[in-house]
Amino acid sequence: MDPVRKRTKDSFKSCDSTHLAPFPDEVLEKVLSLVKSHKDRSSVSLVCKDWYNADRWSRGKIFIGNCYSVSPEIVARRFPNIRSVTLKGKPRFSDFNLVPQNWGADIHSWLVVFARVYPFLEELRLKRMVVSDESLEFLANSFPGFKVLSLLSCDGFSTDGLKAIATHCKNLTELDIQENGIDDLGGGWLSCFPETFVSLEVLNFASLNSDVTFDALERLVNRCKTLRVLKVNKHISLDQLQKLLLRAPQLMEVGTGSFQQELVPRQFSELETAFKSCKNLHTISGLWEASSVYLPVIYPACVNLTYLNLSYATLQSDELSKLLPNCSNLRRLWVLDTVEDKGLEAVGSSCPLLEELRVFPADPFDQDMVHGVTESGFVAVSNGCRKLHYVLYFCRQMTNAAVATIVKNCPDFTHFRLCIMNPGQPDYLTSEPMDEAFGAVVKTCTKLQRLAVSGLLTDRTFEYIGKYAKNLETLSVAFAGSSDWGMQSVMEGCPRLRKLEIRDCPFGNAALLSGLDKYESMRSLWMSACNVTMNGCRLLAKNMPRLNVEVIKDDESDDNEADKVYVYRTVVGPRRDAPPFVLTL
Repeated sequence: MDPVRKRTKDSFKSCDSTHLAPFPDEVLEKVLSLVKSHKDRSSVSLVCKDWYNADRWSRGKIFIGNCYSVSPEIVARRFPNIRSVTLKGKPRFSDFNLVPQNWGADIHSWLVVFARVYPFLEELRLKRMVVSDESLEFLANSFPGFKVLSLLSCDGFSTDGLKAIATHCKNLTELDIQENGIDDLGGGWLSCFPETFVSLEVLNFASLNSDVTFDALERLVNRCKTLRVLKVNKHISLDQLQKLLLRAPQLMEVGTGSFQQELVPRQFSELETAFKSCKNLHTISGLWEASSVYLPVIYPACVNLTYLNLSYATLQSDELSKLLPNCSNLRRLWVLDTVEDKGLEAVGSSCPLLEELRVFPADPFDQDMVHGVTESGFVAVSNGCRKLHYVLYFCRQMTNAAVATIVKNCPDFTHFRLCIMNPGQPDYLTSEPMDEAFGAVVKTCTKLQRLAVSGLLTDRTFEYIGKYAKNLETLSVAFAGSSDWGMQSVMEGCPRLRKLEIRDCPFGNAALLSGLDKYESMRSLWMSACNVTMNGCRLLAKNMPRLNVEVIKDDESDDNEADKVYVYRTVVGPRRDAPPFVLTL
């Protein structure tokens, strides 16, 4: 049991049994304000009625992992003083185009309620939500003290919506636009910030594609003396980057533009000096089209870096090998597989403090690519980076022995996401399934919270997961398993499981129904291209009325097939905005 939840249950007993005098409301609310984790706040609210009410009145932030699990009206009744909202919408597999357009997750109905009950709202963080320009304009005009807008993997809006935010949000401190499906109509929106506007602390428009009005950007950066995060898009040249760094030496995180511009020696020296003057810099990203010619300009700033994101830089192994010795304090590193195993060997020898590594494919659809990373590079990293606890690793080959060695070297993994890009590929040396690899992961890494499996896998992998992964919260599965028994093992054996994502697996109705005792404690289940039928889904819905069981149909699916199934707990029943292709059972 969660230690906080256990303590709160014990406290609940003592409250009821001893009738102790309660804390004064002001004291209790002050104490609860020191509890920052939303999970812990939820546990604390279960102690007794006094604590429940104190949490109600003192809660200023709320996290909602599924916008259909609750309604904005219920949130407003439960928490009258919310100033910060984090809200997630579509299932994660929407990132892989598995969720159709117009599926739902529109933010507007939430904003209408918030405008009525939370006119003092200051912060909104959205992920995989539909956000229209009208919604952004409504937001900008409805909350006078609004400060923070973060949009991650959202869609439905254009730069016209950003114009409304820039024009009307006079107290804005953070505008973070990441990986959105945005209609980019040009960079003129930056000119809409008033000349008197000086409060910005975070500005990220790295994922926008059009040219920006640089003069407006430079003036904005110059005015905002508390700016600590600036991430620009690839249309910002090295010469322009130098001017921005000169205006804001206090920056802590920088996302650069393109590194393609040709520099004369004077410009190179000036840019190098500008990076060197950023004494507080701990994060660098961007570096589009960076090469060995101009990459050395960032070397002076590397000594204090803790996070280096090279996922847009197609660096070769020798370029990475020259860069990393300057980054001895690195904790997080994202790279493309163009660095190859030699580059990862440099990671192992140069970054002893590394805690997180993500290796992305430069071209995931090139089946004939002979380059990339293998098990050798992964093992090299594990040999030198013993503090590693988070990995996302895309590769084209792997072995059971290599994974066993990796987790032996780094037993503290909490997140282990291994993606062998050829579905159903076995251990390429022995031709055996990859069962023992993931068996080693769950046996060795007792703190494991998130796991993504790949390669040729039988039910034995899932038997291992059910038996050993007692702290697992999120499991992602694709092209794996032999029978329903695999999923049943997970459902029966993983007490903390919150999210289960499955695609292209042989799991059917028996597997689906094996979670009857589990689903109400989980956030969601996704199954697509499995062997689930409509009858199986109907039976689940009948037995679990507090779940929404949604089937996403397409024109080609058989009437009895449930090709895409999304199951989630909710306190509001079937959603009212479901499109015709979504059947709620």
